[in-house]
Order: sequence, then C-alpha cells, then structure tokens
Amino acid sequence: MPRSTLHTVQATAGDDVAPLSSPDDDLNRQIVRLLQDDGRAAYDEIGQKLGVSGGTVRNRVTRMREAGMLRIVAVVDPVAVDYEADAMLGIKTAPGVAPSAVAKRLDFFPAVVYIMWVSGRFDLLVEVVCDEETELAGFLNQHVHGQPDIAHVEVMTRLRMFKNQFLLKRHVP
Repeated sequence: MPRSTLHTVQATAGDDVAPLSSPDDDLNRQIVRLLQDDGRAAYDEIGQKLGVSGGTVRNRVTRMREAGMLRIVAVVDPVAVDYEADAMLGIKTAPGVAPSAVAKRLDFFPAVVYIMWVSGRFDLLVEVVCDEETELAGFLNQHVHGQPDIAHVEVMTRLRMFKNQFLLKRHVP
C-alpha cells in the first residue's frame, strides 16, 4: 500500500481578504509551513511550536480555508510509489490551437498529473504516470499521437529519479 502524506495548497489572496486570513501574515505562513510537513498535525502541537494556543491555530486555519486560500489534501508520496511507467511530454500545439485547449483536453485523464504552459520550444509540459508500460503506450497512442491539436510531441521517459519533492504551495517563502 503506498504511503501518503498530507500537504497544503495555498491560493492567492484577494483584496477583500481579512488580514488574519492573509497568506502574507507571518503566523499564517508559519502554520502553513508546519502543515506542509504534516497536514494531520494537531493544532495544539502546531501552537506549541509557534508559541500560540491551539485555538489560535484552529481559528487561523479555519479563516484561511473559508477564504479559499488553504486546502489540506492527501497526496501520494512519489518516492514511496514506484510506477512502472511515467513520462514527461514536451508538446507543441498545432498552428491556431491554444495551449489551454490541449491542456483542458488532457486534464480529463487521471494518468495526467501535471500540465504546465511554458515558453521555449514546447508550449506545454505534461507529466503522465501509469501503472504499466502498456497503459502509457495506450495513452500516447489514443490521446497524443496523431491528434489534430498537437503538432509535435517529445516523450521523455524516466530512467532514474533523483529528487521528486511534490509540494503544493504558492506564495509561501
């Protein structure tokens, strides 16, 4: 059974966000850092480390969650799971096709775990993770190769993993 860790996702704050819900607040940044290490940590434990009460931590987390700036989610530890086949795809979209259109089409598939619009020779970098090599080959044949919205794809398969630090965070130094 793969291990899983809990991480936090923090979104950008809007102008109408209360200061205590703000990701720019120093205490909130410290709380988020500790939750990134262990999303199941008790509020009292976090409070002890930060010199505040567990109630203060609970209130801060609640405010950030209600403001839509913090989510606590389960993420499979990529180091613990040894998938049989994964690849990074460098995709150049077809002329007249927006990268967002291809990203939206590929986002539907569970094997696609990462999509980024990039500059340079590719328009998109897409990571695909599969349990078996045949699953990866099938995905490429059905949804990538020969598709009219993709002009060119370079498939880069993993030879060895040196580091994979999957942290879901934004605006947290």
